[in-house]
Amino acid sequence: MISVETALADGAADVAAAVAAWRAKFPKLWAKDKSLWTGADEDKWLGWLDIVAREERDLPSLLAFANEVKREGWRDVVLIGMGGSSLGSEVLAQCFGHQTGAPNFYALDSTSPDQIDTLEAKLDLKRTIFIVASKSGSTLEPNILKDHFHARLTDAGVEAGRHFVAITDPGSSMEKEAKEKGYAHIFYGEPTIGGRYSVLSRFGLVPAAAMGLDVARLLKSASEMVARCKSDDIANNPGAMLGLSLGVLATKHGRDKITISASPKLVSVGGWLEQLIAESTGKIGKGLIPVDREPLADPSLYGKDRIFIHKSLSGDSEPPALAALEKAGQPVIRIKLQDVYEMGQLFFMSEIAVAVAGAVLGINPFDQPDVEASKVKSRDLTKQYEQSGKLPTGEPLRRFDGISLYADAKNAKTVAGCNTLADCLKAHFGQAKPGDYIGLLAFIEQSKAHFEPLQTMRTQLRDKLKVATCAEFGPRFLHSTGQAYKGGPNSGIFLTLTAEPKRDVKLATGKMSFGVVQQAQALGDFEVLNERGRRAIRLHFDDVERGLADLGKALNAALA
Repeated sequence: MISVETALADGAADVAAAVAAWRAKFPKLWAKDKSLWTGADEDKWLGWLDIVAREERDLPSLLAFANEVKREGWRDVVLIGMGGSSLGSEVLAQCFGHQTGAPNFYALDSTSPDQIDTLEAKLDLKRTIFIVASKSGSTLEPNILKDHFHARLTDAGVEAGRHFVAITDPGSSMEKEAKEKGYAHIFYGEPTIGGRYSVLSRFGLVPAAAMGLDVARLLKSASEMVARCKSDDIANNPGAMLGLSLGVLATKHGRDKITISASPKLVSVGGWLEQLIAESTGKIGKGLIPVDREPLADPSLYGKDRIFIHKSLSGDSEPPALAALEKAGQPVIRIKLQDVYEMGQLFFMSEIAVAVAGAVLGINPFDQPDVEASKVKSRDLTKQYEQSGKLPTGEPLRRFDGISLYADAKNAKTVAGCNTLADCLKAHFGQAKPGDYIGLLAFIEQSKAHFEPLQTMRTQLRDKLKVATCAEFGPRFLHSTGQAYKGGPNSGIFLTLTAEPKRDVKLATGKMSFGVVQQAQALGDFEVLNERGRRAIRLHFDDVERGLADLGKALNAALA
């Protein structure tokens, strides 16, 4: 059974007071009473509360699908989705690893042509099944990706439809297309569950079955946590206690940076947690900012805006830094799993916690208004490209060797007198003050070769400026942490990174390419950051590897 240990330092008394007050409030959650939050439409998005029991009743269909995947001899399974529709499945794949006798599993949620090329080189297309996950069926990325691979299979002379499975809500455009094109299966989502709360529904369980996991065991584990989280004995309700701890420490103590660390096998869980936390809470100028994969360090490098959450499996050793942070008065929460199948418990407990934290913050944890704003900008830009054949990138403020710098009028003033990239970075990041955070937003291929330099840079920034740092890849983060960056507290300092693709890939229909779409998404996101008054500049690399190396050198000089 999963355990949660809290050492809340100076926030312990306030959390204890909240526990007493919440004994009367908590039943509203299970009664699906929207007055627990803002009284808007929260009651329409609570289907996740009882989804585990419903999925257990419908388990035979999942088991039949798992057996069919094995019987058909598929070598590769590719999940195509965005945000909550795919992140949970990717976490399961990485935490459990490849299962003996099961297909290789890949999740694709990027419009980067380089990333598409890298994945396609690994696949045997004629022995690959594609699971397309989209609640509405109208999300851009899954649509253009499924069209691309459908065309590739058709060109290869095979019956493309039988290589596809759809997970979508009833009545969606995806359902209609799946029927018209003869998809092998259509699995239906629950319309009352938003994407980021959907991991224990068909959106997470169908991919889990395809990758060979024991979905019955995963659901049984989750059901045990459901029972624990129904208790109005708040002190012994792990989901409620976690949520109150996060909400109270943020609102009463300014600790709104949720720093997530983990033992090696659970590291990927942070990717799912950060989208659940950020997209649910970061809005109307409030929110919790998740900080995932930032290495733990000496207590002297942290301010008073942090909460530390560490996840581990039984038998894993704890990083020494964690005890040092607790001793220094930083709040530390330890989440311990006995085995990896307790991921089902972790998922449900976290969903309860974020719903409770949202109530403490006084926001609706089930909408995502600023994600929509970015989508609208991107759609407008792609329409302009279809009409004119080019994107309105504007003129760079500065040109360096292979790197162009862009900024809106407000942010241009910050770097106006800078003649070198190092000077510009020093001026931009020099705005940081206690309680701020820095976000590196990279619209490039998500790979180890690109992640490592970003990690080095964020660590340098954290150590020098003593602020929290985030490193994200686009367009993935647009459907997760991007909500908090644009709608949450205006405490972020952002550096958007874009690059020319090594080899662009045309879309299956229309004039555009994946490179154009990715660039439009980056420009749209950057424009919304500017409209929200964020401190943000953009760097565009002529060559991504050289650009990252030169950026690293310039940052070294800026922080010297």
